[in-house]
Amino acid sequence: MDHALQKRLIEAIATTVIAHVEELTSLDQAIGDGDHGLNMMRGFKDVMADVDGLASKPLPDALRAIGTKLVMTVGGASGPLYGTLFLTLAKELPDSPTRADAARALEIAVAAVMARGKSRPGQKTMLDVLAPAQAELAAGGDDLLARLKSRAAAAAAATVPMRAIRGRASFLGDRSIGHMDPGARSSSLMIAAVCDVLGG
Repeated sequence: MDHALQKRLIEAIATTVIAHVEELTSLDQAIGDGDHGLNMMRGFKDVMADVDGLASKPLPDALRAIGTKLVMTVGGASGPLYGTLFLTLAKELPDSPTRADAARALEIAVAAVMARGKSRPGQKTMLDVLAPAQAELAAGGDDLLARLKSRAAAAAAATVPMRAIRGRASFLGDRSIGHMDPGARSSSLMIAAVCDVLGG
């Protein structure tokens, strides 16, 4: 993990989320507060404003700084949840992680998000993407990045027929069925951005 690659990864995640602000807003207008896109854009614009500084740090320090920025700027439920994800990865990843390191760290981070959100996979949240993505990463094997990107996208799509059990969407009951979860979509976008950079 050199500084140039780290910068490309940070930029890819941030610019991808920002580019999809309208989609994320639309998804959240259907079953939430309607602010997921704008909140995520605000957080990742703050990340982009310091991208050179973040890229120059060791990976754990960069992840810790990103997590802190997201907690401070994103707001709503997404700020604490994504902050928890990045802050836990910061604790668990070495400077230059292997695939096994990444799989182990993501497993711990997913568990931390579950605890923070008092949720689990199957309840129409970002966990419905993060958990299967972690399982795919742990499996390893050929064409891992393509498989990981595909599984994350399919997992986000699989939230459409779910009935929300946790989060704002759960108040809608059966009316939450038929809509993709915005947190699942933003998670899948971030995973795709990472896969595209590492695959390129």
